[in-house]
Amino acid sequence: MRHHRSARFIRGIIFSSLAGAALAASPAMAQAHLDRAPEDDFIYFVLPDRFENGDVDNDKGGLKGDRLKTGFDPAHKGFYHGGDLKGLIDRLDYLSGLGITAIWLGPIYKNKPVQGQPGQESSGYHGYWITDFTQVDPHFGARADMKRFVDAAHAKGIKIYLDIITNHTADVIKYRECPKNDCAYRSHADYPYSAKGGVDGARINDGFEGVDKAGQRSGNFAKLTDPTYAYTPYVPKGEEKVKVPAWLNDPAFYHNRGDTTFKGESSTYGDFAGLDDLFTEHPRVVDGFIEIFGQWIDDFGIDGFRIDTARHVNPEFWQAFVPAMQARAKARGIPNFYIFGEVFEPDPGALARFTRVDGYPTVLDFAFQSAVSEVVARNAPTEKLATLFKMDALYEGGEATARKLPTFLGNHDMGRFATFVRQGNPQASEEEVLKRYLLGHAMLMFSRGVPVIYYGDEQGFSGDGHDQDAREDMFPSQVAVYNDNKLVGSAASTAASNFDTVSPVYQAIAGMAAIRKGDAALRSGEQVVRAYGDTPGLFAFSRKAPSGGGETLVIFNTGATPVSANVQVDTASANWTSLHGSCAPVSTAPGSVKVNVAPFDYLVCKANGR
Repeated sequence: MRHHRSARFIRGIIFSSLAGAALAASPAMAQAHLDRAPEDDFIYFVLPDRFENGDVDNDKGGLKGDRLKTGFDPAHKGFYHGGDLKGLIDRLDYLSGLGITAIWLGPIYKNKPVQGQPGQESSGYHGYWITDFTQVDPHFGARADMKRFVDAAHAKGIKIYLDIITNHTADVIKYRECPKNDCAYRSHADYPYSAKGGVDGARINDGFEGVDKAGQRSGNFAKLTDPTYAYTPYVPKGEEKVKVPAWLNDPAFYHNRGDTTFKGESSTYGDFAGLDDLFTEHPRVVDGFIEIFGQWIDDFGIDGFRIDTARHVNPEFWQAFVPAMQARAKARGIPNFYIFGEVFEPDPGALARFTRVDGYPTVLDFAFQSAVSEVVARNAPTEKLATLFKMDALYEGGEATARKLPTFLGNHDMGRFATFVRQGNPQASEEEVLKRYLLGHAMLMFSRGVPVIYYGDEQGFSGDGHDQDAREDMFPSQVAVYNDNKLVGSAASTAASNFDTVSPVYQAIAGMAAIRKGDAALRSGEQVVRAYGDTPGLFAFSRKAPSGGGETLVIFNTGATPVSANVQVDTASANWTSLHGSCAPVSTAPGSVKVNVAPFDYLVCKANGR
């Protein structure tokens, strides 16, 4: 049974004014997206298959047969459901109304429709099993639909960040030693590439030519009849030319060492559950991917890339790839091309390493996600947040880079923030769950970094867990395990369409986006932690506008009892006004104000001079 909210409670969480109302397209807005810095954006991460079905004619991707042929089964969580690029175009006003200024688009390249062992098959609806890196998957539309989508988004001032993959392709290559496709990883030490053949970084360095830039076997390799790998790779009959560009069909461009254990060298050289792991040390692979993804920039004016499985590719690849993409974008007239890598790592020091060694401009802030989940959903002390932000200096470029990190609360792999809140507080009332849920989103919206919201979270989607259990449909769902979920702040169900612009969670987040948009300090200002403790309760920080536009104070109460405390501020800050909540902090002395915050609530206060 779903809990209904009283009208009084609902009104209490909705902001009084929503500057994030739907935006009308204009030439000025279309140009503005190019000039806007990444930290000024509010990003929406969407899997197109699960968002909106704008064209039912492409539901089966032009294929015939049952779901094991077409990949389409809207009643099963592991198959295509029908969402597409036209559906995204149709809902751009909905996203503009939320205050979205950028869309992180899940992979839309042509995928292997179905793969997996018999009885365990699923489809490539998520986009990460690529066979053709140059085309749009027919389940989502065509290249013309992609162009219409990008152009329509740009006309509304919305950027498009494209999810890219260079670590692996679909599972096509098989190993003769493993008929069940369950090869254990074989290390370089135990199974070195022999002098007889194979292509390895060491072989390249000592004169072994391997494959030329045109994708043809050359030099010594052309004379080999028995290349030796850790396993014996082969391409099944009928799939010899399934990958595009054509050079991707040669097993010489893959590591062929079996499945990764996600530890040691296997993290870089192993296959992800059988997915073909690319030999990214090879110059042909580097050049090939520079051309593939550079062409997407040239053809569509893409505004940035999210890099999938970024930590599982050797650093030298990124050291060549990232500058090449930035140069390609600049030549296309895109001055603020945004690149962020996926490094699934909650330790900020480990995350920072990838900005210093691999050369990623930014990385997804998994450390932020972990800290906020611990504090808001699992009742950890607020000093955990203070510790997180102290580590900002570790990133290449220091705190200025930290202000550009994409921050988030949940995603398609780990699960939804609502799941974490409910798991951490199984006895909590629905009113408390909603308050904690919005408190986490306030931390997301007002802390340093670029906020990313996972599609459906603005409607209170709750999920059942991770991976497929967190990939519900926004359009009416036929998946039973989705439709029995209890949404946060709503009596709705995923069995109905969920594009409700007056729902309490949508309106609350739109209100937060409007506040952030209206205050430069909250978008790109320096952050200074002001208060924290060794229990749940008070956490506060200031954001300072880079232009000298004053101080904005944000105060959170993560505890179940009211907070009344003195908080340090700049001595020049006075004449406080409320951006959210009943602020009116009282100055107790120069550089100090007294604040009162209700349980699981927050205040946003703006100083207007002395």
